[in-house]
Amino acid sequence: MPSTMPTALRRRPGATLALLAFAQLIISIDYNIVYVALPEIGSGLGFSAQNLQWVISAYAVAFGGFLLLGGRAGDLLGPRRMFAVGLVLYAISSLLGGLAESAAMLVTARAVQGVGGAFLFPATLTLVSTSFAEGRERNRAFAVWGTAGGSGMILGSLLGGVLTDAFGWESVFFVNVPLAGTAALLTFALIAPDAPRAGGRSLDVAGTLTSTIGVTGVVFALVQGPESGWLSPAVLTAALAGAVLLTVFVAIERRSADPLMPLRLFANRDLSVGTVVTFLYMGTFGALLYFLTVYFQGVHGYDALTTGLAFLVPMAAIAAGSQTAGRLATRHGTRPVLVAALAAGGVGAAILGATMATDASYIALIPGLVVLGIGQGAGYTLMFGAATAGAAARDQGIASGIASTSQQVGGAVGLVLLVAVANAGLDGISGQALRTATNDGLRTAVFIAAAGIAITALAALGLRKTKAQQITQPEPQAESKADDRPLAHL
Repeated sequence: MPSTMPTALRRRPGATLALLAFAQLIISIDYNIVYVALPEIGSGLGFSAQNLQWVISAYAVAFGGFLLLGGRAGDLLGPRRMFAVGLVLYAISSLLGGLAESAAMLVTARAVQGVGGAFLFPATLTLVSTSFAEGRERNRAFAVWGTAGGSGMILGSLLGGVLTDAFGWESVFFVNVPLAGTAALLTFALIAPDAPRAGGRSLDVAGTLTSTIGVTGVVFALVQGPESGWLSPAVLTAALAGAVLLTVFVAIERRSADPLMPLRLFANRDLSVGTVVTFLYMGTFGALLYFLTVYFQGVHGYDALTTGLAFLVPMAAIAAGSQTAGRLATRHGTRPVLVAALAAGGVGAAILGATMATDASYIALIPGLVVLGIGQGAGYTLMFGAATAGAAARDQGIASGIASTSQQVGGAVGLVLLVAVANAGLDGISGQALRTATNDGLRTAVFIAAAGIAITALAALGLRKTKAQQITQPEPQAESKADDRPLAHL
């Protein structure tokens, strides 16, 4: 199948892919690098115990709330431009975070980081989807991108521990400045220029406002509910306002001539099913990283650095799964490999849960960590490409935004539900009894996550079956319609 990629890009595909993977690594690292620095941040800037969580939540709320806008902005203004904008926002907000002298300034910087991520992530995914030829080349690109994303979340824990111990909490922010700044400077040298803007297209302002504020309200309620109580005025108001605004958003999109989120995209079965898969994936796999951290530190007493080192085994397994997935998808197609990867991840989670104990050695955990990591890495590599398959080039950004918004909301929902399970029965106990109860709660949550991963694998069966070498995006000229056509004909 002939490629329509610019010649300038094809002369340096390796450097382009390295830059895209590097940007994804920055996003993934930032998920967890701040966690281990929270105690020092709290004491250094005078956070209260109730407000400290907003160092994490400000990023999550802004990231989730602005993803649809970030995705559509990439379609309208060009993914290369939004890629650069996202990196610049990351660099500036990270500098402000490291220089913060008050809690309010740091929370504001984290929110701006989240907005930067909301522009950067869909642009990165779109560029991976459209910059490499279908088949082996694109599958390899997704494998490298997935390795960076899956491993980065764990690398963040290790890097956060090392930097905090050596240089203080400010370093977990300052480290992003040269990384994101350098990537932004390389953008215009390594990534092909955006196509000319299509005439007659404009930003759906009403849809943008209702979706951004609505999703932000829902995510806020999900992350604040466990802390403030689900019936607290702030949480109830945010949840109800978010639900109302999202209902209004759908009504606006039905009537808009150029909607922010064209509802016709959901006629594409891959996007509809893929959205469910990304939601369930983050609600299960995404929560396990948190539970492992609590297990290592709360049950076995690991310090921050030792906890980071304990994640080296699953990080290696995630990298192996990501690299293997691309090759297998080229040979067998996305759906069977994705289903097998998710099934393997579920088995790994079950093995891990069975070996978690207050007196368990780290070696006893390794089989579960390896199987889980392989499934997790392979699943992460494939699910975004599967979700956006069949979307036309003009809709790649918003399709990526839809899938990643589902990922963010799924992660918040899954963590809320599983943390409630894990923490049940911990009130009023201490010492060895607390360690035992914590371990039992974590094991139960891991087993439930394993069952959820199995459900995710069943959901992935709803993706369209594709032929080998024809498993990702259509040619850029193709339009997205009711896409039940074979990809080979697109």
